[in-house]
Amino acid sequence: MGNRAKKVHSDATWRRENLREGYTTGACATAATAAAVRALVSGKPVPAVTIDLPARKNVVFQMARCEFLDDMRVRCGVIKDAGDDPDVTHGAEIQATAEWLSAPEIVITGGSGVGTVTKPGLPVPVGEAAINPVPRRMIAAAVRAEAGHLLERKGVKITISVPNGEKIATETYNPRLGILGGISILGTTGIVKPYSVSAYRASIYVEMKVAVANGATHVVFTTGNRSETYARAHYPHLPEMAFLQVGDHLDYALKQARRLKLAQVTISTMVGKLSKMAQGRFQTHVSGGSIDHNFLATVAAEMGAPAEIVAQVRQANTARHTQIILRKAGILTLETELAQRAAENARRFVDGAYAVNVLCFDIRGELLGTGEAHGN
Repeated sequence: MGNRAKKVHSDATWRRENLREGYTTGACATAATAAAVRALVSGKPVPAVTIDLPARKNVVFQMARCEFLDDMRVRCGVIKDAGDDPDVTHGAEIQATAEWLSAPEIVITGGSGVGTVTKPGLPVPVGEAAINPVPRRMIAAAVRAEAGHLLERKGVKITISVPNGEKIATETYNPRLGILGGISILGTTGIVKPYSVSAYRASIYVEMKVAVANGATHVVFTTGNRSETYARAHYPHLPEMAFLQVGDHLDYALKQARRLKLAQVTISTMVGKLSKMAQGRFQTHVSGGSIDHNFLATVAAEMGAPAEIVAQVRQANTARHTQIILRKAGILTLETELAQRAAENARRFVDGAYAVNVLCFDIRGELLGTGEAHGN
């Protein structure tokens, strides 16, 4: 239930000139919410709003609609612009309907075109609308900013909807993940940063080369924003240039680390991509294959899980779901087992050219498991 994200590299300005950034569904939902609540409070249509996103301040969003459904409800909509990213939700209208509640509370829910979570293992509990935690916080903050002191005596309900969202969702992995009835409202930064594979890989190499030229012998490959944040906290002594977001391109990054004669590489990730690395799959994009639950079931069996638990793992929805199943069964070493396998596979992948460490974090930043394989 997450979109890939890649930081813009300081030495890749040409990419910014050629590829246009866009905004996540979570950012659009937040902007629509701000406009709807403002209109509800003022009684006047709102043509545009300026909001702060986690990765950028003072972003202006134009409203595609701002309509009063009655005295108690306003619906506003933003057309999602994904920039030059090949995103199936590009052009979709992300709507927010704001209505007053008698109790002083903020309620956020999904309407038509927003999926409902039906299987465990995702960041949102079963039965709730597929609106991820960061967008939920952004939406709630927008309500508080616009309603202000009025929230002391009454509440606001926000319903996020996406016309045609159920059809759009058929082009995503949502149905496979058990997210039914529409798309997910996603995004940890609010910004969609597009890239071509060749440009992305070129920027990985350039960053790594700069780090080595400045004396780095240990670099940390991270698979996204959160895994980078957690790795930085784990290695506070390493310089900023030692951390590289490589996304799904670990295969390329590992080879270039060998080429540049690094002494040590650390991989910081979460359990989904880790499970692929534990199989020796270092191109981790979904196009190269999804989570192999048969593999995870085999690992669980080798760790001593009873047959009924192994069967549950084989039918799990996500790798995170497998974590939950095993922890409930008192088996707490899955992440360490996968991290060790991944470290050994990475070492073999580069013929032992350098030492490899693997860190597995959960979504809150807790270090769940580590692996280590020495170089030649």
